[in-house]
Amino acid sequence: MEKKKAAPPVADINVTPMVDVMLVVLIIFMVITPMLSKSIPVDLALTRNPVTMPDADKEDSIIVAITRDGQTFLSPGLKKMEPSDLAPAVKELLSGRPSKMVYIKADARSKYERVEEVVDNLRAGSVDEVGLLTEQVLDTRRLDKMQTK
Repeated sequence: MEKKKAAPPVADINVTPMVDVMLVVLIIFMVITPMLSKSIPVDLALTRNPVTMPDADKEDSIIVAITRDGQTFLSPGLKKMEPSDLAPAVKELLSGRPSKMVYIKADARSKYERVEEVVDNLRAGSVDEVGLLTEQVLDTRRLDKMQTK
């Protein structure tokens, strides 16, 4: 009886399991990435001398975002709402907080009328401290160009 010989060793790398794992990781990142966004993307107004507001970056800070097309969102939670509904919602969020500051994050191209409406409704909800979030201009020529348009 003759002994059977084993097959010669394969020198090729089997990449199928690696590709499977990489595709699963890619899908997970594609699904989770949109959920990581904490705020509405807006192009903030540019200023030369902004006041630093470090509390605006906290997770539990109350931020009202106004988009270019006039939509209003309330954070935390990113709830879309009308400015007339802001007063009771913000009053509820402020109850029991030591800081009564509400931040407004308005797009530079949003209508001033909408920003004014939001501020009026926040004042109706007994908000005394309102912070307007802006971006600092490093190149003053850029700001001058924007103001002349």
